[in-house]
Amino acid sequence: MKKTSIIIFTALLFAMVSSSSVYACYAVIAGKKATADSSVLFAHSELNFGQRFLNFRVIPRIKYEPGAVIQLANGGTYPEVSESYSFIWSENFGSRGSDSYINEWGVACASDGTGTIEDSWEELVKRGDIIDGGIGYMLRRQVARRARTAREGVHIVGELIKRFGCNFLGVTLVIADPNEAWIVSMARGQHWVAQRVPDDKVVVLANVNIIGEVNLQDTNNFLASPNLIEYAIKRGWYNPKSGKPFNYKNTYSKSGFDIKYGCDLRQWRGQCLVTGKDIPLPVKENLPFSVKANRKMTVQDMRDILSDHLEGTEFDKTEAYKLGSPHDMINSGDGGICSQHDQENAIFQLRNWLPPEIGCVYWRTSSASCSGVLIPWYLGITETPEMYYHQYDLNKNLTAEFHFNPPAGTFDYNPNKAYWIFNTLENLVDFNYKKNIGEVREVWKEYEEKEYAMQAAIEEAALKLYKEDKDLCRKFLTVYSATQAIEAVEIAKKMNNELRTRLFGN
Repeated sequence: MKKTSIIIFTALLFAMVSSSSVYACYAVIAGKKATADSSVLFAHSELNFGQRFLNFRVIPRIKYEPGAVIQLANGGTYPEVSESYSFIWSENFGSRGSDSYINEWGVACASDGTGTIEDSWEELVKRGDIIDGGIGYMLRRQVARRARTAREGVHIVGELIKRFGCNFLGVTLVIADPNEAWIVSMARGQHWVAQRVPDDKVVVLANVNIIGEVNLQDTNNFLASPNLIEYAIKRGWYNPKSGKPFNYKNTYSKSGFDIKYGCDLRQWRGQCLVTGKDIPLPVKENLPFSVKANRKMTVQDMRDILSDHLEGTEFDKTEAYKLGSPHDMINSGDGGICSQHDQENAIFQLRNWLPPEIGCVYWRTSSASCSGVLIPWYLGITETPEMYYHQYDLNKNLTAEFHFNPPAGTFDYNPNKAYWIFNTLENLVDFNYKKNIGEVREVWKEYEEKEYAMQAAIEEAALKLYKEDKDLCRKFLTVYSATQAIEAVEIAKKMNNELRTRLFGN
């Protein structure tokens, strides 16, 4: 490659991965009666601006001495548990709301920013609704460390918000396990509400509040802070004399995503893809909390939704990619789901008829879903390959201080890390998206189809080992997941070299 080409390529690559104008995470959650294999499926895309690097590693169970405390990011502390559960952790360094988790019981947790009209952090501190700086970043971590079920995770969130107050402007957590999933929305301060995902339906969550009418008498499907409605009445946000039932979205929400058509276009597009129907725009009422799918949902269905760029709709600005990459022409506000700002796409496949180590799979891509490849990380794995997937000493890595102030060089381009290898592939594809995406997708389609085809045999062998020797089962799953991951990295490297040669080799 010529020197000038290297300089241009490096500059373009850096610009593409380090700048953005969006903060637009996304989730799709299917209940166990809405899926082909009776699993709970929870898909999540993590999008953020600025320079990023994701650590992906396994955290073992950890025992603590009596009197030990957890240190929160803003200075607060509270008692430590005697022993925390193990979990797989996708850490997005420097970001407050971007880490994803799944613990040893199959409880998965990730979050989307969902704005509310609540007062400033300073005002809530003055009123006593935020104590010791509040809690935000550590909420998901405590669900992973302490919850055996999704419902228990909701109660842990409520307990921590009552103790400290939420310091996010507004956020929605998805907490799922092999039996059920919950959507937990909270405003800054002391107020939150949770709704259970119906077993036979699918929920699409963009960066907007989606919980509408709330029936607090139905504790099987709703949980909330004690004075959620009374507080809204006191603030003048809700008038019970209006005759309208209390609606969390209409009462607490503040969002810039759902203005033009009366809804968030990514939520609209996701519901269209799930139902197989074009929902008329503009919508006259809020989109429903959940919808019936027109087929039993699979991991591949979730993957297809996360890869969508509005192809074939009136909002597709690319004219079938003739005008360029959809990543350059369509953003989240336009309804684009797949984005060049994706750091991770995850699909948690949670099945209750197998031991969690085998029945729960963290399918994962780095970078944009459309040009990435799903790797199956079984919950029973004991580690991820350090050379490609994580760095830094574990004990230091676990502190909030380290997360927000990682060592110099953390965000530097590193050609030996999977995060950067797959980001490079995504950006090379974008140089000539129409030509390149077809070739790359064909490679990954074949790779993923082999993974799907192998899944039953791998799990049959793992289950046999599990009954005889659980440690040997975990070693087997660790080797399998690592082998798939390393092979995919090597394939991505090969495609990177081929695309570089095509672009800059003359």
